[in-house]
Amino acid sequence: MQVNLFSHIKMRRPRQGNTALNVILLLYLVVFYAPSLVASISVSTPAELHASKGDTVTLSCTFTSTSRPTSKMTVDWSYRPQSGGPPLTFFHFSSRAFLPPDGQFAGRIRWEGTPARGEASISLINATLNDNGTYTCSVRNPPDVHGSPTSYTVLTVTPKVASIRFSDVAVLLAFVLLPSTIVTLILIARILCPKKKRNQSKAYRSPIEVTEGEEYGVHPPPKEKKASCCDLYMMDSEDEEGYYELKKRPPTDEGYAESQC
Repeated sequence: MQVNLFSHIKMRRPRQGNTALNVILLLYLVVFYAPSLVASISVSTPAELHASKGDTVTLSCTFTSTSRPTSKMTVDWSYRPQSGGPPLTFFHFSSRAFLPPDGQFAGRIRWEGTPARGEASISLINATLNDNGTYTCSVRNPPDVHGSPTSYTVLTVTPKVASIRFSDVAVLLAFVLLPSTIVTLILIARILCPKKKRNQSKAYRSPIEVTEGEEYGVHPPPKEKKASCCDLYMMDSEDEEGYYELKKRPPTDEGYAESQC
């Protein structure tokens, strides 16, 4: 009995076509999906910022990364003037902040970032009209070297307009309570002052004031008090006879008054 050895070997031969296909699929996954597993860093900033001359402006920049920030992480801020031209890097962070030693931003930049929290912001002190332009925040955190490591912010600085702002309380006091208080005080003064003047005129008389007839040396005769019933009752008999004689005189005599008893 003969055994076909070649047929046995043929059964154990690997399938070369399937192996080649698996290799191609593996390379495809490595080429197209491996970068996405590493390049996951993303940087974001506000698209526009507005400020007045002399203000302190916060240039906000945040980032997210799959890798924890280490000493290899770097942050760069660059500026491009509104008039155009190449961008100029004026701030760098790598383990510590490197502030601009000279130039336009010297002494006016403050580091506000916290890399552990994904913060890479800075502050621009005493903004001027020359600071108008585009600011770029770039963050590198190896091994995350792909994705969106940069973001842009357009800053617009305008002159400060002097304005007077009144609160609601100030407006109420100025236009309602104040006029009402003034009117009330005027009314109280008009009520009290005339009485005070009349009292003073009765209590005090100037020595140069004269009554009618005094300026010519003529003094009016003193007015005699009319005799009352009580006065007649207290008279003596002689005085009583004189009183009745005077009573019989014509009424033209104004020196005596007739009793009304």
